[in-house]
Amino acid sequence: MTRVDVEVMAEGWDEDGSRTVRGALHGSDGTALLAAPRRGPVSEVLQLAGDGVAGAAALGLSGAAQMAATFLGALWERGFRGDEELADVLRVSVGHAVNPVLRPLAVDLEMLAMLLEGTPAESGGRLDLCTGECRPAFADELETGFEKADDPERWLSVPALGSRDGYQDMELFIEGPDDAALADRLRTAIRGRGAFRRFKDVLARDERAWRLFHRLSDERQLGRARAWLAEEGCRPRLPFDGGG
Repeated sequence: MTRVDVEVMAEGWDEDGSRTVRGALHGSDGTALLAAPRRGPVSEVLQLAGDGVAGAAALGLSGAAQMAATFLGALWERGFRGDEELADVLRVSVGHAVNPVLRPLAVDLEMLAMLLEGTPAESGGRLDLCTGECRPAFADELETGFEKADDPERWLSVPALGSRDGYQDMELFIEGPDDAALADRLRTAIRGRGAFRRFKDVLARDERAWRLFHRLSDERQLGRARAWLAEEGCRPRLPFDGGG
């Protein structure tokens, strides 16, 4: 690894790096996906890229098994909610475990996380068990004549679980920065009502901290969505191979 690579990884993932991962996934480009983790620490994109790595490993793409092993080690060390479910997927992809009895679903975990993490008054919705579409509750209210969610074989209700998990993400992040002054400002910011707005206002003054927090928050949201989906008997369908 070159000096430039090391410096980039030390700074963490930027938006361009995250777009590279998403672009490889949406473009069904397993080779590009396996190259993308060089853009930053894999610990910041485990949930984002994990299904893609598993899909590449299941296809036997060059380097995929090694990347899956790297992801497994990082997941074991991190241990966020949803990481064990992703580890199961990776172990299956390299032939080290039997596929759990979970229904593969072409679901966008990021969209599912948005429905789950919102406030009860503003979010929630339902998940199409045939297509994987995440349907916000307000969309049904605006669209007259849309099929009602009265078929349990077709639709899965998605609750809005509120902001508690998001608050815990902020608390966890505060324990991480090596900048004691920043940590103190953030601790003060999350006290009382308006905590989320004040927390973001403080982070907005520090571009690197802002980026690191959002990578942490995004990963934890994706993990919680994955864990919720597993509790409902489903899992994201692997990309690249078009199958389970």
